[in-house]
Amino acid sequence: MNRGKATAISVCACVAISLAFTLTSCDGKDGVSKKVIVIGMDGLDALLCERLMDRGELPHLDALRQAGGYKPLATTIPPQSPVAWASFITGANPGVHGIFDFIHRNPARQYAPYYSAAETVGSEDGWEVGDHKIPLTFWPFSHHPTQTLLRREGTPFWDYLDEAGVPMWIYDIPANYPPSPSKHGHMCCLSGMGTPDLLGTYGTYQYFAEDVFVPKEEGGGMRKSLLFRHNEAAATLVGPRNSYLKTPADTEVSFTVYRHPTNATARIDLQDQTVVLKEGEWSEWCKVSFEMEMPAFLPNKDVRGICRFYLQEVHPTFRLYVTPINIDPSDPGDQKVTEPADFITDISERLGLFYTTGFQEDHKALSNGIFADSEFAHQADYVLTERMNLLQFAIEKYDEGFLFFYFSSTDVQAHMFWWDSQDEHPLRSSGEASRYHRSIVDLYKRMDDLVGELLQRFGEEATIMVMSDHGFCNFRRQFNLNTWLRDNGYIQPPECRKLTGCRRRFHDRCHHVNWSRTTAYGLGLNGLYVNLEGRERDGIVAPEERDALLNELSEKLLAIRDPLDGQPVIARVYRTDEVYWGPFVAMAPDLIVGYHRGYRASWATTLGDMTDKVISNNNSAWSADHCIAAEEVPGVIFSNRPILHPEPSLIDLAPTILGEFGVSPPETMSGRSVFDPAPVAMTWNGDRE
Repeated sequence: MNRGKATAISVCACVAISLAFTLTSCDGKDGVSKKVIVIGMDGLDALLCERLMDRGELPHLDALRQAGGYKPLATTIPPQSPVAWASFITGANPGVHGIFDFIHRNPARQYAPYYSAAETVGSEDGWEVGDHKIPLTFWPFSHHPTQTLLRREGTPFWDYLDEAGVPMWIYDIPANYPPSPSKHGHMCCLSGMGTPDLLGTYGTYQYFAEDVFVPKEEGGGMRKSLLFRHNEAAATLVGPRNSYLKTPADTEVSFTVYRHPTNATARIDLQDQTVVLKEGEWSEWCKVSFEMEMPAFLPNKDVRGICRFYLQEVHPTFRLYVTPINIDPSDPGDQKVTEPADFITDISERLGLFYTTGFQEDHKALSNGIFADSEFAHQADYVLTERMNLLQFAIEKYDEGFLFFYFSSTDVQAHMFWWDSQDEHPLRSSGEASRYHRSIVDLYKRMDDLVGELLQRFGEEATIMVMSDHGFCNFRRQFNLNTWLRDNGYIQPPECRKLTGCRRRFHDRCHHVNWSRTTAYGLGLNGLYVNLEGRERDGIVAPEERDALLNELSEKLLAIRDPLDGQPVIARVYRTDEVYWGPFVAMAPDLIVGYHRGYRASWATTLGDMTDKVISNNNSAWSADHCIAAEEVPGVIFSNRPILHPEPSLIDLAPTILGEFGVSPPETMSGRSVFDPAPVAMTWNGDRE
């Protein structure tokens, strides 16, 4: 018998047994501990899953589909990961959890972008001693030290499970850094997307090369010169900023590189470690300790991190890549990445050192030309291998209650390698584009094998769900929303090139925005804001004029056509006061721009830069995306139980999880269990229709 068919039949058997188990133990009083397992596969696309299932390439997922355990999963508006995962966590729309985009702004500062899910707040208090300013956090001083705050609002579903005494293990959950506390002590949680590196960024590589003549910082990394004398070169790793100084300064650690004069090998001496690498070889994780200078009467403070070295080339041009400095999971110090704080060291005692940053696949190194496609693929595969090891740890630790485990690979690798059409790729030949897209298919097949293993191990005793937050599509053309707003008179002056960097209200001469004449502006990947009087610091649009302006903008945006082929660029324009409800709607963009497949907001417009052209080709290795109209990129929900909800949505999953443990969802959760059929429609007098 064909192995795939045999496996699918065995999975069907597991599903059937699981369904029988569910029916006989739905009251939870038969002495069997309840188990619910949710596997989050970021960006797993419904259309691609269906094509591969139809071709027999995903036998385990297809077995769930055949048993009634599959539906496309409606995503959030907009379908951005922090927005979507916050809705998964709270079971609510963005008006409740307050995350509307990767990037938010502070209207009191007019246009001050920051990462939406977390914000680092500097210390303004402290005891000044020489060059230092030391926060005294104890009474009666109670100074506030520099700290990172979780900005996701609302109540996560796990708080209700925690209160009900349900044990929980949650691994790499996005939009939960710093990790929310477990008030009743029933949750162990490892933070995921949004967790910074040791520098406080979301991933800054450090690249050392002979052909870098002028050191520079770029989005996602630093390039540094390396000068050899007698095949020896000195270099420094930049570490976290010493915030105990009145004028904070970066910490540094020196290391030395010795290259062989003829062979393709090199030696790296870092603190008390020696690393010998061949060209094309990666090191294991290396520990590195950064010393923060303190006043003379206090000991200096050590902050510990980890990094890996990748020797890209020895001759003729020496090139060395260093990963972002990750928080050391074996010794995180004051950096809290798990709840409880020592859970991270428990994991490290078993697995050793591993990536702790939220963004682990270094897509910036590929986009910036540091990595070739094959190098990124290798690094991304290493991330997946570490994640599989973590899953094995999670499974061995799990015996009852709730288990959530997250995979980023299906999202980040898709951003870089997805290309499912014959259209010209931004960078690759048609053959290369097809070959790398096949790697995404192979990744889906690997995820399918994982599902099969989980079903074989837990299918008879657990409710298992596999879900994604959104789907995927090609990113071929980019739309500069702010350029369009400027060219249509909404941003002034006509020669304006930038919304940031201007401290004066009137700034026509340097081509910055003049807020006293600007009625609307874009920020982030999908947001459009009215420069509203009484809300924005320099707002000029009267509240009674807002509706007419929004209607005008919506109508014009939907009418835009691509001059290249006449295709519509924008599929939907959503008014947030119509699609959101809750206490934080007032902080939302006024409009969410939902692009057609193949289009997305331009790289420049997200932070307020304007280009000459409104629409242009995407020229980045980041060649696929999902930040478009929500209807265009649904996610998926698979389960070993029949999914009876006719049109399940991401906000239905939190109520589903609570329902499995007999916990009633709160009023803030607007969804319902995906395992329940549609409510019976009633007539006005209460009779069934």
